[in-house]
Amino acid sequence: MAASGKNPKKRNSLAGTSTGTSKSAKYFASHPEARAKKNAYNKEYHKSTERKEYRADLNAANRESPNRKKEDKSHTKSGKIVNENKSTNRARNGRGGTAKKK
Repeated sequence: MAASGKNPKKRNSLAGTSTGTSKSAKYFASHPEARAKKNAYNKEYHKSTERKEYRADLNAANRESPNRKKEDKSHTKSGKIVNENKSTNRARNGRGGTAKKK
């Protein structure tokens, strides 16, 4: 892939350098040992067979019926994967500390 802009050979030197503004982002930015522990856990978690199957299912669903603009894949209680507005899906899944399916 070619870079775009005035100088197509130059990459974005700021990519990946900014930190988030949430409490947890600030904590992990200032505590490298905690961040390393978190990254090690995530690496193990996401290479498990269950997570690979989960990602494969989502990729297959997205190939069958691609997301339109402003849409996500949403999981229903029956186990179906459907297109849904991003803001609706993400707002519901973060509410009250527990995720609730559509």
